[in-house]
Amino acid sequence: MDSINFIKGYGKVQDLELQHQSPNPNTNTQKKPFVTAVSILAILFLSLTLGAMFGVLVHMAASDPPSSSSSNSAVHDTDSVIKAVCNVTRHPDSCFSSITSFSLCSSSRKLTDPEAIFKLSLRVSIAELSNFKKTMISNSNQGAAFADCRSQIEDAVSRLNDSVVAMEVCSGGEKALTETKISDLRTWISAAMTDQETCLDGLEETGSTALDEVKTKMKKSQEYTSNCLAILANIHTLLRNFNMPLH
Repeated sequence: MDSINFIKGYGKVQDLELQHQSPNPNTNTQKKPFVTAVSILAILFLSLTLGAMFGVLVHMAASDPPSSSSSNSAVHDTDSVIKAVCNVTRHPDSCFSSITSFSLCSSSRKLTDPEAIFKLSLRVSIAELSNFKKTMISNSNQGAAFADCRSQIEDAVSRLNDSVVAMEVCSGGEKALTETKISDLRTWISAAMTDQETCLDGLEETGSTALDEVKTKMKKSQEYTSNCLAILANIHTLLRNFNMPLH
């Protein structure tokens, strides 16, 4: 798999310096890629900062020995690890609730490995985006902007699916994560975030009456994808605190 250049984009950050410049109606669309790039850098910086803050918590969760007699203690231990991993994200509550709920509905067993938790976070994001895509299909009569938005969401789902496939291990010597894979995954997840923002930008530019409804329905998928990127950005720190290598 070829590495893809890191795509930096997500969110909208208000640039205070722009308040002192004369308005130029022709520069609005040119500003968006820069604004999106600044925003994703902010997300990554915040994620790394949170990762350092909660490093001790992760280490404590990993080193705390589970009870030998109680199955409830195993659940508690798993929840503690997931919570510690989710604390490096911007949306720790949605991260924890979505991953724990999804793990109960899947074949996932005890989650005490940051890599396994990261992979499950990708599946959570895919599931939410897929549900959102169904909403877009049911409103296919809304015009070209809606059709473009649906196409962006399909692309986002595809990128996240590529990320899950990249972590599949086919042989004993292959690692689920390598430095090359991490670079690729960072690119794909960032692109999936940008796809969602591009969908909203298109509806906003055309003055679609469905913009507010789409924003509301997309909120969870945006948070979940952001959580994926934050966990990946901190994967080395998380594994180090669990005394684990990339594996």
